[in-house]
Amino acid sequence: MLRKELQLFTFKDVLEYFPLRHIDKTIVTPINAIPPNTDYVQCAGIITYTEIIGEKAAKRLVAQLKDNTGTLELTWFKSISWAQKLLAVGNPYLVYGKLTFFNGKAQIVHPEIEAYTLEKSDGKSFLEPIYPSTEKLKARGLTGRQLGKITAALINQLSPKDIPENIPDEILQRLKLVDRYSAYTYIHTPPNPAAYDAAVRRLKFEEFFIAQTRLLLKKIDRHRSSSGVIFEKVGNFFTEFYNNYLPFELTNAQKKVLKEIRKDTANGRQMNRLLQGDVGSGKTIVALLSMLIAAGNNFQSCIMAPTEILANQHYEGITKLLNGLPIEVALLTGSTKTAERRRIFEALANGQIKLLIGTHAIIEDKVVFQNLGLAIVDEQHRFGVAQRGQLWKKATIPPHILVMTATPIPRTLAMTAYGDLDTSIMNELPPGRKPILTTHRHEGQRGLVMEFVKEEIAAGRQIYIVYPLIEESEKMAYEDLTQGIQIVQSYLPEPKYWLSVLHGRMPAAQKETNMQRFVNKDTQIMISTTVIEVGVNVPNASVMIIESAEKFGLSQLHQLRGRVGRGSEKSYCILLTGDKLGKEAKKRIETMCATNDGFKIAETDLEIRGPGDIEGTRQSGELNFKIANIVEDKAILEVAKQYAEYILNEDNDLTLPKNSCLKQFLLSQKGKTLWSKIS
Repeated sequence: MLRKELQLFTFKDVLEYFPLRHIDKTIVTPINAIPPNTDYVQCAGIITYTEIIGEKAAKRLVAQLKDNTGTLELTWFKSISWAQKLLAVGNPYLVYGKLTFFNGKAQIVHPEIEAYTLEKSDGKSFLEPIYPSTEKLKARGLTGRQLGKITAALINQLSPKDIPENIPDEILQRLKLVDRYSAYTYIHTPPNPAAYDAAVRRLKFEEFFIAQTRLLLKKIDRHRSSSGVIFEKVGNFFTEFYNNYLPFELTNAQKKVLKEIRKDTANGRQMNRLLQGDVGSGKTIVALLSMLIAAGNNFQSCIMAPTEILANQHYEGITKLLNGLPIEVALLTGSTKTAERRRIFEALANGQIKLLIGTHAIIEDKVVFQNLGLAIVDEQHRFGVAQRGQLWKKATIPPHILVMTATPIPRTLAMTAYGDLDTSIMNELPPGRKPILTTHRHEGQRGLVMEFVKEEIAAGRQIYIVYPLIEESEKMAYEDLTQGIQIVQSYLPEPKYWLSVLHGRMPAAQKETNMQRFVNKDTQIMISTTVIEVGVNVPNASVMIIESAEKFGLSQLHQLRGRVGRGSEKSYCILLTGDKLGKEAKKRIETMCATNDGFKIAETDLEIRGPGDIEGTRQSGELNFKIANIVEDKAILEVAKQYAEYILNEDNDLTLPKNSCLKQFLLSQKGKTLWSKIS
């Protein structure tokens, strides 16, 4: 039962199944003395009645607890039969739980409850652990308290040698951390609150420290042993383009990243670099210049993009920039015609094509390069680990890998999920780019928004209007979009105003036609679902209206906003929402209006949603910490990283005797490595 319900398979699993909280059994609050702002409370009294109310989904068990000062209502929506068996009218009970108010009456929903005896209140402090349980376990009598008894029995049989130390003494002393055996004992059965706090601090540090050490060891190993092709020189293609074709001055951030890439590709080790660039920071030109270095060394390159729209855009932009240089560029997507596909396969195999741009069609088995030296993955979180790994197999010596993302990764997330990669950050916008003004408008202000749209169109600008894509139902999303088109047309009728429409159900050719009409200014308004989110570049578009903005995540809102502000004109993002907003939605909207900085937005997104929900992290095991939390425990993570670096800078093979406990622990954990999201 414990295996199935809680995934507890071994004694170690039980030991690492930490309590939610502890109750001090000596603190019992009289019911009429409960302060109104109380969170969790413990009371003792007699059950005066129990009653089942409602039917089916609304069915609940209600009981009343009475002491000599007042009454408190107890409610169960689940485990009703279990609670009924436990409760006996007239008997005394000790009750603990989160206090809420319903119709002005104090109540506890799903309380921890047990028979109350005099031994429980003998004045001796007793911190009892409360463990998370499930409805099925409770039905079998395995409540949180019963789990506590199982854990206590296990701890009583353990000695310090059963839980050997894994952090070097020097660190324990410097940070005044308790030993590992004490930490596991105190987190379950602490003699006092201070001992519990010390145990939590030690175990959080341990989780972060071990994770950081593993990641850094992988990085050291990769730098030491992974062979890569050598780009000996910058080459003529790069020099010619940089001096005669580059249409603008590079930012300092772009120059810095190019130097890092140049160094990586010249040292005989495989580059494995993550390039974070905020929306509009100019990642594409860095990618192109890197590919020109590869071409100058007689190697081929490829860019893999997540959508045909983005692949097409990269292809058009790059061929335009390279016009006049003797480099063949090809585009390979699902829509590429059979004859052209055959020609591309042949020209890749004989080395004629130096730059290939495409979608996941690039990783098909039929695509064979003569000598692939550099593989670039754009919007890397859109691809699975296996898909990215396929690129490695396209050359005898694995190509250099550059993965790019316009969704900035919060520092703490980068340290844990991407800690083994070399990271570059571009947070500087190219000259001429103006910040986008973001405003929030309610549904009732739609008329004013549309008047503003008319003014912008009259000034020769173009408009995006984006509707949320409801994942559960593409049909519903399509209906929302259809209804949206009708509303827009009621304000902006044809033939004075022309619309392009873009959504996921359209054939690729129609998408391309509609997009092209907007790019060519044949239409002034683009109505779309979120297929427009990544990379679409129309410098003349100055307004982004996001419908039902409360339904979007922060990073998605930021990505959508980045579709405007690409020309020299002032640009606007209008977040259109319903009148009532939840707490989280309100925070997202306020953040968007307050800043254009994608890195600040990413940090706020992580705080709101927590690490488990951030896009791209679900497929990785890097964040499965038992007790530590990269948002709440940011400071501990920073310290853990510093100490992991300190240990490995001095002893990168962990051969010194003082580090033997750490080495032994890592060897015992072999096979549980946190594999990187790239390799």
